[in-house]
Amino acid sequence: QTEVVAAVHYVGENSSTARGYGRLAYEVGAEDGQGSIGPAWSSEDRTATFEYTPEMQGYNLRNMRIVEVELLDPVQCNTITEDVDSVVWCATDFNGNTPRAVSGLNVAFLFRAIADPTKGRVEIEGLRNIIGGLKNAKQSRKWSRDRAADIEEGSASLDGPNDPLSFVMVSAAEEAFNDFETPYGTFNGLKREGEDIVKKEFPSLSHAILQMSRYEDNFVEEGLGLLREEGKDDESVERSRRRINRRDAARAVSEALTDETLCDKTVEVWTQVR
Repeated sequence: QTEVVAAVHYVGENSSTARGYGRLAYEVGAEDGQGSIGPAWSSEDRTATFEYTPEMQGYNLRNMRIVEVELLDPVQCNTITEDVDSVVWCATDFNGNTPRAVSGLNVAFLFRAIADPTKGRVEIEGLRNIIGGLKNAKQSRKWSRDRAADIEEGSASLDGPNDPLSFVMVSAAEEAFNDFETPYGTFNGLKREGEDIVKKEFPSLSHAILQMSRYEDNFVEEGLGLLREEGKDDESVERSRRRINRRDAARAVSEALTDETLCDKTVEVWTQVR
């Protein structure tokens, strides 16, 4: 028996290798547990399995739910954001700075690009769909509260006094990667456009934009102190050398949800310079 403080909906990649609680558990920390991979030549036992261990009890994975959704479908985005307090946005059409359809020769992405080139981009249209759904859900709850309290005109903010930040956006630092030209714009251009959507089109939602430096898990230790920079006043700094371990990036995101000093701020985040 546990008291549920927060339930997390994980919107993950829809593929046969990434679906399921086993894979989700691995991605959020089950490498601390036990895993096994069957031989590739076996027709019956060539799947990967992951088992929990007593050390993982504090991970609260039982409070997580996997949700498959098409981010370019506004109806689905409205549905999954009902009764949601906060969204952490990590979705992207890129591997690094290269479109997934190119970097991974993903047939599904290539087909989508050819069959329906105007369908949209996760970085722009997908972002608008999910944050628009969050705003609609919060607006409806606020109207219900105001009516119940007989308040004719309340605050313009959709957040309560003790609520976490409504939207934490994980973006890429401008100098983390070289720019990459796509039919829809450059890599850095799309990232900055998405950040502007959060800041300018949805001012009633509190937010924090974390521009992550390049991820490095092999040569940057986990558990280092998080370093943040708001603005770029010092042009002599070599920002392209900044690095961060993925687990520290995840820690930065979770801490940002309740960090009042980050409210409506855009900061670059890193742990080490290499």
